[in-house]
Amino acid sequence: MDSEVRDGVDKEYVMGLEKGLLLIEAFGVSNAPMTLSQAAEITGHSKASTRRLLLTLVKLGYARCDGRMFSLEPRTLRLVHAYVHSTPLTKVAQPILEFTSERARESASLAVLDSQFVVFVARSTRRRSLSFGLGIGARLPAYCSATGRVLMSSLSDVEITYRLGRMARPALTPHTKTEPEAILEDIRWIRKYGFSVNDQELELGLRSIAVPVRNGSGELVAAISLSVTTSRMSLDDMVNKLLPELEVARRTFESQLS
Repeated sequence: MDSEVRDGVDKEYVMGLEKGLLLIEAFGVSNAPMTLSQAAEITGHSKASTRRLLLTLVKLGYARCDGRMFSLEPRTLRLVHAYVHSTPLTKVAQPILEFTSERARESASLAVLDSQFVVFVARSTRRRSLSFGLGIGARLPAYCSATGRVLMSSLSDVEITYRLGRMARPALTPHTKTEPEAILEDIRWIRKYGFSVNDQELELGLRSIAVPVRNGSGELVAAISLSVTTSRMSLDDMVNKLLPELEVARRTFESQLS
C-alpha cells in the first residue's frame, strides 16, 4: 500500500491485516505451493514475518504445511463467497447472465477491475470457450481483454497510461496489442461507441465483446461480455448479433442497480 494512503488512515490502518492478505494473494501469483523463502520474496516481507503469517494461516485453517511447502486450504474460498454474496452486483447477476447466455447461445460473464486484472464475479457457460477455463474468481489481464478495456475506459488517459506502464504486457497471441498508445486508442474508441471487441488477443480462435454496467450514480462498476469462437462467428456477425443481447442485459442490470 502507498505510504501516502497509509499515512492518511494513520492509526486506523492495520499493517498485519495488509500483510496477511498480501500473503494469501501471493499464492495466486505463484500458481503453486510455496516455500517460506518464495512467499517472502513475492510479498517483500522478511522471512521471520512471513513465517509468522504462514503459521497463523495454518492454525486458522486457511493454509496447510507439507514439509517445506505451504498451500492454501479450501477455507479461503469463504473470502470469495463473502464477496459474491454481499455485493448487490452479483446478487442480480446470475439470472441476467443465464438469460443472456441462453438467448445468445454463448458464454456470458460479469467482471470487475482489480488493479491490472479483471476478475470474473459471475458467469453462465453455454459452451466451452477459453482453453484454460474461466470460473468465478478467475482473472484475465486488463490490457488485452474486452472487459478490461471497457473497465479502464472510466479512468483518465493519464491514469490508464500510468497503469499500462506498470503492468507486464506480453503478446499472448500474434494479435495482442501491447503498445500503450494502441491500447489507449482502443479505449478512446470504447468511450465513444460504448462497447469493446476483442479479436483473438487473449487466445487464438476466440473473440469476445463487452459493454459497461453502471450503477444509479452513473459509475462504471462492471463489464458484461459474451465470448465466441472464430469458427462460429465473424467479427461483424459478433457485433451485429451479440451486441443487441448485451445491451438488453446492460439495461436490465442498470435498472436493478439504480
